[in-house]
Amino acid sequence: MLKEFREFIAKGNVMDLAVGVIIGGAFALIVKSLTDDVIMPIVGAIFGGLDFSNYFIGLSDSVTATTLEAAREQGAVLAYGSFITVLLNFLILAWIIFLMVKAVNNIRRSMEQEKVEDAAPPAPPADVKLLTEIRDLLARK
Repeated sequence: MLKEFREFIAKGNVMDLAVGVIIGGAFALIVKSLTDDVIMPIVGAIFGGLDFSNYFIGLSDSVTATTLEAAREQGAVLAYGSFITVLLNFLILAWIIFLMVKAVNNIRRSMEQEKVEDAAPPAPPADVKLLTEIRDLLARK
């Protein structure tokens, strides 16, 4: 069983997936920082100091706090501001991934087109080759 596990782990697909997950986690942190530290402050400045992180609705009468952290300690809250931030994170991440996939597809298309252009023309069929030889023999006479 240990041998099978080693073979499974050593497969290229598993290693590619592991690398993808690690890079994806790091990329998610970059996007989160971009959203939290760059985009959301700009959106807040545009909308008059709007801070989405503290937008919530208390789901019980005991929630009287003005900040999300304090409200969560008092009871259940619907933190729609956090959801908006996460939604923006997702949209930014999806847009960046779309642009990356589009760029890779363009590179692949250009490489395939170069391969087609570089490929030698196919050999003529046997009957065309025979007619060409006959034409050349007649041209010599």
